[in-house]
Amino acid sequence: MAKNKNAIRRSRIKQRIRKTINGTAERPRLSVFRSESHIYAQLIDDLSGHTLASASSLEDSSLKGTGVEKSAVVGKKLAERAKEAGIEEAVFDRNGYRYHGRVKALADGAREGGIRI
Repeated sequence: MAKNKNAIRRSRIKQRIRKTINGTAERPRLSVFRSESHIYAQLIDDLSGHTLASASSLEDSSLKGTGVEKSAVVGKKLAERAKEAGIEEAVFDRNGYRYHGRVKALADGAREGGIRI
């Protein structure tokens, strides 16, 4: 399947980021995926290959507002689930996306919820 120019650019950025970012059980990797209409976030332990907590804008159909507002709510929801799992710190993986808009709102929401990034 042919990739467009932006997808190729993002995959190169992802490879460059993943060389340096690594998640552990104490400090997992907070990975963000953003589609056209939704946003997803996971806390991943790369050593064992397990997802410790996750949240997305698909889970709650009552979410209203702009994409940035939804992303902030998803970040707070992820922080609540991380606290339940005993996680206080995380390494932020923007997954090749620029750190603005919905990605930044999710990170800020997670910080407001109590995760140190």
